[in-house]
Amino acid sequence: MAAALQAQRLFLTASTSSSSSSSLTTRPRRTTAAPCRAGLRVPSGVQTTTASSIPADGGLKQDWIDVTTTSGSIACSPADRNTAVDKLRAVAEAAADRAEMHDIIGRQRDNWNHLLLHSTNSLTLAASVMAALAPAAPGTVAALKASAGVLLATAAVTMAAVNRVQPSQLAEEQRNATRLWRQLVRDVRATLQHEAQQVTQADVQDAMDRVLALDAAYPLPLLPGMLEKFPKAVEPARWWPRRRPQQQPKSSSTTTRSRSFGRRGVRTTSNGWSQELEEEMRGLLRVLRAKDEHQYLTVGKLVLSINRGLAVAGPALAGTAAVAAAFIGTGDGAWASGAAAACGALAAAVNTVEHGAQLGMLFELLRNCAGFYRKVQEDIEAALGEADVERRENGEVFRTKVALLLGRDAAELRQFRRMASASVKDDDIKDYAGKLF
Repeated sequence: MAAALQAQRLFLTASTSSSSSSSLTTRPRRTTAAPCRAGLRVPSGVQTTTASSIPADGGLKQDWIDVTTTSGSIACSPADRNTAVDKLRAVAEAAADRAEMHDIIGRQRDNWNHLLLHSTNSLTLAASVMAALAPAAPGTVAALKASAGVLLATAAVTMAAVNRVQPSQLAEEQRNATRLWRQLVRDVRATLQHEAQQVTQADVQDAMDRVLALDAAYPLPLLPGMLEKFPKAVEPARWWPRRRPQQQPKSSSTTTRSRSFGRRGVRTTSNGWSQELEEEMRGLLRVLRAKDEHQYLTVGKLVLSINRGLAVAGPALAGTAAVAAAFIGTGDGAWASGAAAACGALAAAVNTVEHGAQLGMLFELLRNCAGFYRKVQEDIEAALGEADVERRENGEVFRTKVALLLGRDAAELRQFRRMASASVKDDDIKDYAGKLF
């Protein structure tokens, strides 16, 4: 009893002296995590966690406990926080500048699509008329033949170049990039406005990853570096960074394992998550993969095939018309005038269908829609993949966000719960998850 009272007296004296000294002097700031050593006087008969043993005489012994703190448990110093805030401001300014650049370039490339479409059709139709009228004007047949040939050759080269870059698809890329860059600007500025005191280097790194992912998904240069307009395999567009694997805390199994929601039918919740909500998300994930994303990829492949065929047919017809125009007025060239006029008219029709209907823009739109549903899938997988439900985003908030992305009410997601069952085959799924588009 006396030993315990003595230990308590020593503890109170040490704490009083340390608090009074800390109010007068300023401790040096630590920039990195360093091990801390605490000296404790332990009375005899009480076991410590150190490897040393207590002397047999029952005296007091001073043991040292080394405590190494991790970087995640130490709050950022004011200097580091200010640096992170300045970096986030720089990211916001760069993203705003990118949004303006993509907006300007998108308008320019949309003008390209309209101007080149009308200019090429005008060349082709004018040349076709000259080729048709050339036999009826013997005195000017040479001039009409040469003019028709030059115009048709020019139209063929122009069609080939335009079909290679697909201006309507370029414009759609820039429009989508503008929207995503502005979304990034809003997110970063919201973080700076509402969470400026909690900004860390992780927030800066996340913003930088999003910047680099957007730069790679929607490049500004035309040549070289533009996206492949006729890819061999149709994949969803990806404008978000790949998630790094999360490091689970090294602790007991009760911490690293996912919290059990109990037996089926037992309704328990934790952080807004429940067994029913997880089943809804798994069923929704399956529908998104089997129906929504698959639909847009299938239609995208069809549009790509049609666009590829028209991109080859247009210049080929215009080139054939130019070759036929060269034989107008020759001894056995009665067919040449009709062939040049017919092929020129068909080339103008093909060019109008391809670029007037903006098949390149339609293909890019389908890729973006498939990428939208792929991103929703990855968000759900990341939430369900987190072992500890306490570290997830609140379940009800996450459910509302997913419902808004899909254009549904949150209550409508309950119908996808049965889709999580293995007894339901993909062919049995008839409904689509998304209603927004």
